[in-house]
Amino acid sequence: MKEIVTLQVGDFANFVGSHFWNFQDELLGLAGDPSADSVFKNQDLNMDVLYRTGETQQGIPSYTPRLVSINLRGSLGSMNSHGTLYTEVASTSPDVVTWTGKVSTQASEPFKRNLFLQRLYEEEENSNMLNEIPGSKNGSPSEYEDKEIIECLENGVQFWSDYSKVHYHPRSLYELDGVWPVVEEFNNYGIGRDCFAWAAQGEEISDRLRFFVEECDNIQGFQFIVDDSGGFSAVAAEFLENIVDEYTNIPVLLYAVQGSGPRTNLQSRKRTVSEVLHDSISFSRLSSYCKLIVPVGLPSLSKSKASRFLHIEDAKHFHSSAVYAAALHSISLPFRMVPVGPTADACSSSGAVDIHGVVQMLSGQGRQNMVSVLDVAMPAPALTGGQNDLSLLEMLQPLTPQTADDVEDMLAIEHMTVHGALASEGHRASVGEVKDTVEGAFRCANTRPMSCHLSVALCPLPIPLPFPSIFGNNVGKQGELMGSQTINSSPKGSLEIHSVPMAARLRSSSVVLPLLENKLQNLQRFGIQRGAAGAELLRSWGFGMEELMEMDEMLSKMVAALRPPQLTSDSD
Repeated sequence: MKEIVTLQVGDFANFVGSHFWNFQDELLGLAGDPSADSVFKNQDLNMDVLYRTGETQQGIPSYTPRLVSINLRGSLGSMNSHGTLYTEVASTSPDVVTWTGKVSTQASEPFKRNLFLQRLYEEEENSNMLNEIPGSKNGSPSEYEDKEIIECLENGVQFWSDYSKVHYHPRSLYELDGVWPVVEEFNNYGIGRDCFAWAAQGEEISDRLRFFVEECDNIQGFQFIVDDSGGFSAVAAEFLENIVDEYTNIPVLLYAVQGSGPRTNLQSRKRTVSEVLHDSISFSRLSSYCKLIVPVGLPSLSKSKASRFLHIEDAKHFHSSAVYAAALHSISLPFRMVPVGPTADACSSSGAVDIHGVVQMLSGQGRQNMVSVLDVAMPAPALTGGQNDLSLLEMLQPLTPQTADDVEDMLAIEHMTVHGALASEGHRASVGEVKDTVEGAFRCANTRPMSCHLSVALCPLPIPLPFPSIFGNNVGKQGELMGSQTINSSPKGSLEIHSVPMAARLRSSSVVLPLLENKLQNLQRFGIQRGAAGAELLRSWGFGMEELMEMDEMLSKMVAALRPPQLTSDSD
């Protein structure tokens, strides 16, 4: 087994992570459910890659994510930072008191559990009684409660923990001391640098990571998700620098995620300059500490082609993070596939590869481009027929911002995962059928990549109860596409959709060139050029001209590597 340690840094990263772990928890539950679809019984997935076995103080076996999550103090909502499986040991006050003056204590009211979490904990406490409740599905009290829960989540999610149904290890959840989300605007790289000192809190974070790494027999890599829209970029950069120093030979697959919608309602020129400089600085710093970085997060997911069959509200992180988490889940499936022999068509999966293999595939060949684009088809179309006869390749749309359309890149390299695909309505495709269809689509395509690694699994994406109602009314129970959408109808959620076929792809391609050029130009225009509007701001963030020039050189090399030769020579 090759283990993965997951790291989630920042608020939106934990929104994404909460959905990601809900998918895993749902897979575990369906695998042991006698009444579940048989496709979930033999998944050919080794969940030990992501999870660790343990034992509570009471001797009860536990199975928890191999995870370190970092967020602001007070960002866990009603969840305890020690989790729910383990008893928190109350800290005792020291006998020695050095302060003789008046002491005032400020404490916030504890957050109450929402309807979903109340139901979750009640079921766990009374599992023996609730497992055998008789009654039909339609009109039963449990179904009525499910509808209430979904409505509660749609209108009331404030924290990522509000919809988390997973137990976490006491060492997994870390809150930064001294930074409260109701007090600080934690919205740029400089604030992150000022509020977080590695010397003060970094050692405890390192200890938590070390705890999970040292349990691994043969770790394959780190899956690192960072909210790079604000101050957590600086926290993540410090963390990554420490990881690179301590775990030299362990690859990092870095997802830099951002929520949809405007970051602030008050958009002044000063704010705009701060945001674009933050994006350039954040990207430069983060990419310097990993082998592969994947920017994820569209300014308006709801208006993108990726939402063709979805109803997204950009203002709700609960919505957009679900789509991004689904894509990350699909990409990560090959990392825990059980390797199979030459008779792969008879098995439940094919194309197993580890993080090191994907990183080398995408960034270690040809141009050695370390920036990849994430594409998704959610749901993926049926292999034969379907919605307007759209092919699988046509349905894959980018979740990475500022990418170019219709670019012919003969040096492109791809890693694609297809799982739960339908051959036609209601009939699941075999591994062999999926492989033949994808190969046929590439033969018919106007352009094709230099190479593409394909991973296939029969198991679709399960839709857990606390998943947002974001599917169009033309999506069926198993994710099949059914004709045109009905206008003004309500979107569907977990009560109507049980699973969906998925396709996701990582691309090393020149389509990412506009994003890189934009970051380089903004750094030069607002930070480096004489009289730059953001020069003083960058100095206040602690960046001198020498460091900025190093970032400029790094971004320039990224751009030059992807530009066609004639454009590079013209610019020279």
